[in-house]
Amino acid sequence: MSWTAINPATEEPLHEYPLMSRPDVERIVEDAHSAHRAWRRTDFGHRATLMRRAAEVIRERKEEYARTITLEMGKPIGEAREEIEKCARGCEYYAENAARQLAPEPVEIPDAEAETFVSFQPLGVVLAIMPWNFPFWQVFRFAAPNLMAGNAGILKHAPNVPGCALAVEEVFREAGFPRELFRSVIVDLDVTEAIIRHERVRAVTLTGSVGAGKAVAAEAGRLVKKTVLELGGSDPYLILEDADLDSAVETCVTSRLLNSGQSCIAAKRFLVVEPLVKEFEERMVERMGRVRMGDPMDEDTELGPQARGDLRDQLHAQVRESVDAGARLLLGGQPPAPPGFFYPPTVLAGVRPGMRAYHEELFGPVATIIAVQDEAEAIRVANDTVYGLGAAVFTRDRERARRIAEEELDAGACFVNGLVRSDPRLPFGGVKESGYGRELSGFGIREFVNIKTVWVE
Repeated sequence: MSWTAINPATEEPLHEYPLMSRPDVERIVEDAHSAHRAWRRTDFGHRATLMRRAAEVIRERKEEYARTITLEMGKPIGEAREEIEKCARGCEYYAENAARQLAPEPVEIPDAEAETFVSFQPLGVVLAIMPWNFPFWQVFRFAAPNLMAGNAGILKHAPNVPGCALAVEEVFREAGFPRELFRSVIVDLDVTEAIIRHERVRAVTLTGSVGAGKAVAAEAGRLVKKTVLELGGSDPYLILEDADLDSAVETCVTSRLLNSGQSCIAAKRFLVVEPLVKEFEERMVERMGRVRMGDPMDEDTELGPQARGDLRDQLHAQVRESVDAGARLLLGGQPPAPPGFFYPPTVLAGVRPGMRAYHEELFGPVATIIAVQDEAEAIRVANDTVYGLGAAVFTRDRERARRIAEEELDAGACFVNGLVRSDPRLPFGGVKESGYGRELSGFGIREFVNIKTVWVE
């Protein structure tokens, strides 16, 4: 049994990776636990030195790692370089801030003659189940804070990006971290479940589908193990009547096509007030129609292939069934001839409840335009989803936008006149079926620590 990496732009196999046996994986988990017991005694200065070195390794090998991303999952090479650079910045952020974020916090209790404070102690081995769409960044945004917190990490990556999984492990090894502190495992579902059940694994974080999140949460919950879940999203972008349409359209297209449309926080549903709908549709079609789709290794390519053939086929089925239900296909909607798992920039308009494009996450370069009467209906439709990851509002009235973003939208991140993005300095996560818990910032580094009360008489 093995994982085979396939180039989604050519459909050619790249490399085969044999699956690890359960006994081998059990030894890896035990070794990670032993490494953690020593690592937790190190100081933040030592950890920060190694984490800064990890950032250096990432930048030194940027071209190699970017190429691995592009070959395995089809991300345009320019975006792959940006992903690698973001990983380096994430490592530097936690190297600089972890000691402050996890410093003991004194608590004043006037009627007690005692020293009281809150301490933040590592939990132990954390299992990370990660997706293919940002195969380096998703891992580093978990690994950097957790290693700085004193935890150990086991990475179970997606089967189509095994080279990326092993490359991340290589970064930490070259940076000087203890060899067994962070390991990547090439395993199937049965062994993944066994890792969750392993007594040395104290917590699990997963980024992936809602179905996978529910399954992992159920198993971990049965064992009383902490989880953080970042699941799907169907991010609404509200285009109000006083929006700067030039800026809004450009931002919407950029967000919708990020990572060839394969991003949880990409713009997915465009809720446009009636006076602007026709012009917005025309501008989206014109701008999406100019996007250059092709070889992701070409520096001029803006849209690469979908990561797998089954994902491309699922996306196409969602589009076709929505059109059959009455949506208007304004652009695209037909996969090109092989080779490659390409899907063209596509625009659907007239989308209504009951259509797959209204209710489901479309994980690809498909813009869904929904007409609304006014701000109130835009807010209602924005929240009419099982998801709650990101959202954006476009209007020239900043106070109006701030109110909507802060108070009205059910999402973990709301942006005004800009696309939703992740940043190491800001917490990242969702509500409803987009998951729970937070990654990044000080909130993220405190997810997998023991928040301990200490009382000294």
